[in-house]
Amino acid sequence: MYYSSGNYESFARPVKPEGVDQKSAYIIGSGLAALASACFLVRDGQMQGEHIHILEKDPIPGGACDGYLYNNVGYVMRGGREMDNHFECMWDLFRSIPSIETPDVSVLDEYYWLNKRDPNYSLMRATVNRGQDAHTDKKFNISDKGAMEIMKLFFTPDEELYNKRITEFFDDEVLNSNFWLYWRTMFAFENWHSALEMKLYIKRFIHHIGGLPDFTALRFTKYNQYESMILPMVRYLESHNVQFHYGVKVVNVEFDIQKEKKLAKKMIVIRDGKEESICLTENDLVFITNGGCVENSSLGSQNTPASFNYEIKEGGGWDMWRKIAAQDPSFGHPDKFCSNPEQTNWMSATVTTLDDKIPPYVQKICQRDPFSGKVVTGGIVTAKDSNWLLSWTFNRQPQFRSQPKGQLVGWIYGLFSDKPGNYVKKAMRECTGKEICMEWLYHMGVPEEQIPELAEHSANTVPCMMPYITAFFMPREAGDRPKIVPDGAVNFAFIGQFAETVRDTIFTSEYSIRTGMEAVYTLLNVDRGVPEVWGSTYDIRDLLHATVALRDGKKITDMELGLMERIALKEVLKRIDGTDIMKLLKQYDVI
Repeated sequence: MYYSSGNYESFARPVKPEGVDQKSAYIIGSGLAALASACFLVRDGQMQGEHIHILEKDPIPGGACDGYLYNNVGYVMRGGREMDNHFECMWDLFRSIPSIETPDVSVLDEYYWLNKRDPNYSLMRATVNRGQDAHTDKKFNISDKGAMEIMKLFFTPDEELYNKRITEFFDDEVLNSNFWLYWRTMFAFENWHSALEMKLYIKRFIHHIGGLPDFTALRFTKYNQYESMILPMVRYLESHNVQFHYGVKVVNVEFDIQKEKKLAKKMIVIRDGKEESICLTENDLVFITNGGCVENSSLGSQNTPASFNYEIKEGGGWDMWRKIAAQDPSFGHPDKFCSNPEQTNWMSATVTTLDDKIPPYVQKICQRDPFSGKVVTGGIVTAKDSNWLLSWTFNRQPQFRSQPKGQLVGWIYGLFSDKPGNYVKKAMRECTGKEICMEWLYHMGVPEEQIPELAEHSANTVPCMMPYITAFFMPREAGDRPKIVPDGAVNFAFIGQFAETVRDTIFTSEYSIRTGMEAVYTLLNVDRGVPEVWGSTYDIRDLLHATVALRDGKKITDMELGLMERIALKEVLKRIDGTDIMKLLKQYDVI
């Protein structure tokens, strides 16, 4: 497997890998990484679909990319996907996946046209005082000292960030700024999370720093991620006769581990309540989704809270990874991520409006007609003074194809599930859907005397507790996540958010798809380059633009400098006068 850039290999079709007709594939899980692996096996590995087996413990595919209408509960989206124009592996894949709504076009075409015609941006990023504009005004509001803290982290070697927390590098200069408000609510970072992941995120999305305050950096699908992403992939795979096996729990994978060679030799599964073994040869490729950010997640309802079930049980991704990791140090260290659910959980809720009473409050804040079919909030709106640090969003409506006319389906989430609300004096994790809706309505500015009535009769709200939703952000070091294909591995790979690839960042759809692509290309020796991570962190233009944007457009000559620093800066500018460097600095408003 090797990386490539540019469009030369983007349009190339690889030759059929040698011996692929004699191989089979077993894919554990049916999340985005798993489905992507299957798609790449079919498209680029040219493996027969009948030889590909997807083993899923749940009755439906999709993993964290869900979006369903549950009987007697309501619409549910545990999360949402924010996309970037430089998700290179994702767009490489979706150019080949047919749309299930528009004949003769790809998912990429459909998505591209939609976001060109209806570009995303927010008109109110945050509120205070019950629905009033917080006037973040597209500003990061960060001091020179805070900007220097971010720059220092950016240039700190990864090795010095192992097992370190964000608060070991940032103080109140950053943590009290608009920058941190934007960042933590958009990406779900907590103060105690990994400084290494923070640095990797800054480097990965440096080209989008200027688009964070109003979400012009983002793009979204037309519907929820299940209907817009997962279903087209499933239909594509089914058309190639890929075999889906639902209700099958993979309990363990057993390996034959020798000095220079590691071979997956057996899978232990539970099917129909009975344990059975699947014996493997070198021609049986195994793709392992280890861990899982939505493992142990639970749903409540309008009148019941979602339970906080963090006990790890047999048949789940964490337990399986623990059993696998016990066999060899190169298989990672799952307890680095799943041993502290109090620091890896947050809650979401899906709210469906049932009549015309709540939508005007949504429209007042987003400043758009939410029934127009176009961008609504343009990303999350954060209630800056919420004890739960509550954020909410309504994407293009309808969010579900089956959604009745006149209803809106939106998404709410709170980073602090253990804090009492401002209106509902209970921890979010103790609240029913109706109570979460009440807290949301309070922060939207609904008159207090109307809140209980609207929450009960004008909305249906379904809470979801996710104990391990940000497990991958816990402080870590090299080796805690296994390599996609560990050294010496013959017939297996790790895929998903807890597999290790270079330069890319977890908690993105791109990361899941990239791990699947790299796994397939490595195990089958596909003779085509995997698109490298977009190189904006090495582009001086993006670095200069981000530097100025982070300081809200202030030039370096406006920095608070000491006498000697001012003299030094003046001397540097004098020396580069008349050069291309000076032209670049002026072009990007650095000076």
